[in-house]
Amino acid sequence: MFKALLIKEFRLILRDKQALAALFIMPAIFILIMSMALKDTFNSERSLVDYAVVDLDKTAESAALGSFLKVDKGLHEEKISLTDAAGRQTALRGELDFVVEIPAGFTAELGQGVALGPRRLKLYAAADIKKEMLELFQARLLNGVQQLRLENLRKELTPLLSEAVLTLAADKFKGFELPPEALLKLSFNGRFKGQRPTSTQQSVPSWIVFGMFFVIIPLSTIFIGERRQNTLLRLRAMNVSTPALLLGKIVPYILINQLQMWLMIAVGMYVVPLFGAEALTLGRSISGLFLVSFGLSLTAVGTAMLIAVVFDTVEQATTIGGIINILLGAVGGVMVPTFYMPKVMQSLAGMSPMAWGLDGFLDLFLRGLGPQAVLPEFGKLVFLGLFLLCLAGVIFERKVKSL
Repeated sequence: MFKALLIKEFRLILRDKQALAALFIMPAIFILIMSMALKDTFNSERSLVDYAVVDLDKTAESAALGSFLKVDKGLHEEKISLTDAAGRQTALRGELDFVVEIPAGFTAELGQGVALGPRRLKLYAAADIKKEMLELFQARLLNGVQQLRLENLRKELTPLLSEAVLTLAADKFKGFELPPEALLKLSFNGRFKGQRPTSTQQSVPSWIVFGMFFVIIPLSTIFIGERRQNTLLRLRAMNVSTPALLLGKIVPYILINQLQMWLMIAVGMYVVPLFGAEALTLGRSISGLFLVSFGLSLTAVGTAMLIAVVFDTVEQATTIGGIINILLGAVGGVMVPTFYMPKVMQSLAGMSPMAWGLDGFLDLFLRGLGPQAVLPEFGKLVFLGLFLLCLAGVIFERKVKSL
């Protein structure tokens, strides 16, 4: 009997060509468009901040402070003459985000080990600069100052240390590295753990997640059609239980979601590079991909089943389902990456199951982690999916008994 339910469901799905196009072609097109459109925005080599340094101190240390900023690929120094206030204001009205002024005597005062007084650094910021970017740039500057102070301290202490002690210290710390998990915990950005994805790494998992939830349309259409034609009542009369009916719906769409995922991954790996964007790297955990995709499928199918049993017409189900899909995608970082969102929206994104799935995929594609890293997302998705399916089963059973 269960085999017959599966055959019936697959036949109904294959008849709906428009739904199949929405499930497979639409996400692939979005991946291509968004990967190409955002390749410069997400390019890790592209500078995010343009700045200039006005070095009035003219010392080796002040030059070193400027070089500390150059290490960050997100910062780009413009070589512009900015020796007066009018020039600085002109630059800030143009392309520059920041101007750093290192005053004369800065290095001498820094070397004395006292708090910076009149010769402190001056930072000029563009009027429309974001608060987060200002704080990040200030942190970069402070980090450079601390490195200068430590270097001065090292030079002062070196003559006091014996050669044997220096050799021992060098041997003790030679080759010391933090494990990847520790680096992730120490990084600046919480949600993306200090790593920014490329346009492909962002687009492929985003539209995989979004495409999986589009099973709402064919599933609800078929389910409501069968309910209105009394097909489901006839199956119940043949002693087919509600769990068996639901399972007959769940299995085909979970398989379809797996096909969606691998097709979108293939597009990211082999098609996107043909259009000039960076190719997707698969990561090192196939099992992790199956865990995330299965959890997402279960939640997507559970959402679709709940919508299908609650609403009585196809129009209602597809309209409400589409709205829910778009809202979950907008909040969950599919349409706008969460690292571009303010902190309030980032907290809100944690409530979207699409954000859970997206974070799981980024753990695999971007950070190269294993299946253990995605277990929290997998657990939340499976729990939510089972809850939605159970709720849909209870509502469906009550509606059947009321007939």
